[in-house]
Amino acid sequence: MTDYPSPDMSGVELVDVLRALGDPVRLQIVRRLGDGVPCPKTPEIWEDLNLSKSTMSHHFRTLRESGLTRTVVHGRTHTIQLRKDELAEKFPGLIEAILPDPPR
Repeated sequence: MTDYPSPDMSGVELVDVLRALGDPVRLQIVRRLGDGVPCPKTPEIWEDLNLSKSTMSHHFRTLRESGLTRTVVHGRTHTIQLRKDELAEKFPGLIEAILPDPPR
């Protein structure tokens, strides 16, 4: 198991996080990852976004480099996970502000 390089949370700046979230596709990706559970980066899961593989890779990389997500590699399988707890600790209220309300 290896991880793609993600910034240390101490170096993550709010402006970079908000810039990454400013794109509607990336915001939608983050909302889908809102439960904090790792999600496979397989095309089938993300196909409803109607984006090419290279465009999805760009969005995943931007989210990772901004500090919002981490990518873990297990052999040929890549998963993406929202750094939910770390973000909530560094930026209180951010996660609640960007995630949709839970079902009632």
